[in-house]
Amino acid sequence: MTSRTMLWLLFVVNAAGTVYGYIWYGKQIEYTMNHNPLWQVVFVPDSPTASLFFTIALLFLLFPKKGTPSAAYIGVRSIIEALAVLTSFKYGIWAVTMIAAGGAQGDPIVWQHYMLVVSHLGMAVEGLLFVRFMIFGRTAAIIALMWMLLNDMLDYSAGIFPWLPSELDDDLDAIRNFTIGLSIITLLVTNLTLKFRKV
Repeated sequence: MTSRTMLWLLFVVNAAGTVYGYIWYGKQIEYTMNHNPLWQVVFVPDSPTASLFFTIALLFLLFPKKGTPSAAYIGVRSIIEALAVLTSFKYGIWAVTMIAAGGAQGDPIVWQHYMLVVSHLGMAVEGLLFVRFMIFGRTAAIIALMWMLLNDMLDYSAGIFPWLPSELDDDLDAIRNFTIGLSIITLLVTNLTLKFRKV
């Protein structure tokens, strides 16, 4: 799984997905810039940013540090890796759940939905599979949790959560609670997965 061929393939796929994701969020990013404080834009494109973190994390595996790494390097790498794993798992599961919930309430399911389901399930799976090859620990994972909870708070207080089908408009309280709960579950799942790490 950590052969250079596999890592480069995943890097290209994740980088392409990141670019596509930011384009996908283009209208919501533009809307947020026009109606909200500019700094909140950072918290709008959840899945593309998760994919961006994972793409950067792959670079650490592709180009391992020679010699003894500095504390600063270890700290930065650990936080990026934790953000990569936790946000990839969380938003992968979240997106698939929202698509299924929308479909169950009458939102027409089209081919783009199937594409999103496959890509987001891939995000969740690759996040967990690569935990064992990364160096981050529980402290960095908690920092990633704090980032996700901040994102959750802003999503549902400032109204910058990913645009949902209209069929889910009357379920926002439940979606908010699910989203926050999923952040915590993600930390628990990651902590369990850390036990099987190889580094």
